[in-house]
Amino acid sequence: MNEAEFLAALRTLPLHPAARGLHDDTALLDITGPIVLTTDTLVEGVHFLPADPAEDVAWKLVATNLSDLAAKGAAPVGIMLNYPLAGDGGWDRGFLAGLEEILDRFGCPLIGGDTTALPAGAPRVLSVTAIGSDAPAPPRSGARDGDALWVAGPIGDAGAGLAIARGAPGPAALLAAYRRPMPLLAEGRRLGPQVHAMMDVSDGLLIDASRMASASGIAVTIDLATVPLSAVYRAHVGADRRARLAAATAGDDYALLFAASPGLRPAVPATRIGHFSAGVGLTLLDGGEAVPLPARLGFEHSA
Repeated sequence: MNEAEFLAALRTLPLHPAARGLHDDTALLDITGPIVLTTDTLVEGVHFLPADPAEDVAWKLVATNLSDLAAKGAAPVGIMLNYPLAGDGGWDRGFLAGLEEILDRFGCPLIGGDTTALPAGAPRVLSVTAIGSDAPAPPRSGARDGDALWVAGPIGDAGAGLAIARGAPGPAALLAAYRRPMPLLAEGRRLGPQVHAMMDVSDGLLIDASRMASASGIAVTIDLATVPLSAVYRAHVGADRRARLAAATAGDDYALLFAASPGLRPAVPATRIGHFSAGVGLTLLDGGEAVPLPARLGFEHSA
């Protein structure tokens, strides 16, 4: 596909009125009240595998952004897409099919974006900016001394799915958790007004909980024995300490991690996994027994 053909295909997708039919270099949004903005970039070989289907890459690209909106309790308004053409029309068509699927699934139309061309052999770099509205927007820095730490959604499925995507045997449900994460938008909308702090689990439960505690200026304790594992993860990987540590340090879960008053009853199904207290750092337990911190708490970018 060339740029004109790709834009023509984009015009068949769900478009926001602000997109003006994708015939302009700008979009004109009319939104009352505060808006939430987030952007995520997926790099081939870093965030997705070269062999991952283009349809799934499109889904994941949008889903990671919608998950950030979910963590602020926001309603999606639309997305802006930056897309590199790499001279592979089949991949482009697959990407467009996956993009249409997730935009339809979550009622999140395309507003605009940009296209460019990649040099031959260069890894794909794709980015989306998502816009949300009507959000209570709890910050990750709002956890308080004495708050309980909760998580909505299972932990570890995507990490196990990545191993399957790399060639290990395993169930399709875990592979789907890695390739097609589900942003918890409805859950975020219900939790937003209840909680003191919230973020999504993108880089790993332990590292993201540590980031919430650090941003809030307090310490956090997590009990591995309480970390929620799906039935399919338990059957495939196990539920012992090794399996729970693997789950808690894997990324791409896109569960919702939140801090709330200890007496709160969350508005959605969730699991209490720890608490915040005065101090600094992360303390790890397993059924009340102190556990040394692993060398790696989760995923971190490095040059």
